[in-house]
Formats: sequence, structure tokens, C-alpha cells
Amino acid sequence: MADNNRSIVPVIETKYDNMTQSEKIIADFFMKNKEDGDFTIKELSNKIFVSEASISRFAKKCGFDGYREFLYRYKESLRDGREDVALSTKTVMDTYQDLLNRTCCLMDEAQIARIVQYMDGCRRVIACGIGSSGLAVSEMESRFMRIGVDIDSLQDADRMKMQAIFMDTDSLVFGFSISGQTEPVLYLLQEAHNRGAKTVFITTHDRSYYREFSDEVVLTAYSKYLETGSTVSPQFPLLLMIDVIYNEYVNRDRKRKMALHGDTQRALYTGAGHTGADGSKQPGR
Repeated sequence: MADNNRSIVPVIETKYDNMTQSEKIIADFFMKNKEDGDFTIKELSNKIFVSEASISRFAKKCGFDGYREFLYRYKESLRDGREDVALSTKTVMDTYQDLLNRTCCLMDEAQIARIVQYMDGCRRVIACGIGSSGLAVSEMESRFMRIGVDIDSLQDADRMKMQAIFMDTDSLVFGFSISGQTEPVLYLLQEAHNRGAKTVFITTHDRSYYREFSDEVVLTAYSKYLETGSTVSPQFPLLLMIDVIYNEYVNRDRKRKMALHGDTQRALYTGAGHTGADGSKQPGR
């Protein structure tokens, strides 16, 4: 598990959809509770009317050896908890800060290193997503192509289905979905996996069946405001993860990749000029 000083609520949130009804009752209690108290397994069982066995299974589903370890971590995290604030400018800032903190809780450095190894070992990279996730994959393409990665972004469902045919062992596919249920993205990941490509699924939800077709399931922070975009930009946690992967990838060969980045910058902003209407060379802008 993550460092003891980190909140475990983000971990509960990512596991939530994969829980039984009894486990969701337990999860709801711990996610909503703000005060310390007597949360021994017997007291909690009586308080929320679930069995002690369900509480033990809940703790293990969250990645702990048992309820005692879970409870210790939970009580530690309460020390840094804070109440929700009214919807205002401060709420927006607090929400972004909260997403940053939650992303840190979920970060797996070893996993990021493996993903970068996949990128080093592949010939072609595909990043796919629809809607807000599509905006994130477009940004990913723009950033990585500037440092020499052969990458394409797909935001159209039909293109995803067609491109699935061309995936092979030299391909790496990134699928982005905040909800974790975007059918065309899941289809491309499944087909690519079946054809031998490496696959990375970046989402805010953790469902066990994702691992049937994903070499890596990367969990990003979840907020109740994300899917509607009512308070913060939904693609924010996805962009955070792209930045983390980008930074790790650049650090593998920083001098060469920054030189490539500089070359593309000069090509964009200076260029070699353009041809005027009379055929004469005009200066670049």
C-alpha cells in the first residue's frame, strides 16, 4: 500500500464499483465519515448492520492484509481530513488540490517505469479517448510527437474499430476513459491485446475484468465533479498522468529528447519562410 501519511479514501473510490452491496455500505461509511471514533470490527458491524466477515473482505479488497491494518491507516488519514466547502472559487482551487493529493496517493512509480519501457520497445503508439478523454489524448499526441514518438490520437469510434485491425506486437495502445465504460476504447484495447500489442488503460475506476485485456491499469483520482465537468475540467487527472509518463520518458534520454523538442519548436515558430503569391520567398513569422 501507499505511504501511511496518505489518505486511503481515493483507494476506496477506485475499488468501489467492484464491491458487493455490503462492501459498498462499508465504503460509503468510511468515505463520508469525518470524525474519529470506535471503529473496531464489532462496533462497526453493529453500527452499520453488516457482518464482521464482510468488513474483513472489504479491507482485503482495498489492498490491506486485514481490517486492523486498514483501520490504522484510516485513522491516520483522518488527521489531515477537512470538511467540504461551499461551491465557490475556493472550492475550485480546493478540488484541484484534492485531485493532486489523490493522484499522489494512487501513483505507482514501478508501473510508470514499466509503461516507459513499453514505449521504448514499440514501433508505434496509439492513444484513444472520446469526449473529455479525447481532449487528453490529443494533448498526449502533441507532446510526445515533439520528442520523436510515432504516436497517433484517436477520438472517433469508427477509427478506433478500424485501427484495431492494424495493431501488432510492435504496437502500444493507451486507452483513456474517466468512466471506465467507453465501449469503443474498451474494444480497441481488447482487440489490440488479442493481436499481441501492449495495452495501458487509464481510468478513475478499478474493475477486475480490465486486466483481461490491459497490461497495465493506471488509476487516476476521482471526484464527483469530474464526469459532469461542473466544477473542474474532467480531463485534469488524465493530463496529470500524461505529464508523469512524459517526464519519466524524457528522463530516460533527456539530452537527445530535449534536442528533438527544441528542433520542433524552431520548426513551428520560425520555419524556413513561405512562398508569396509572386513566387518569392517570404520571411517566417
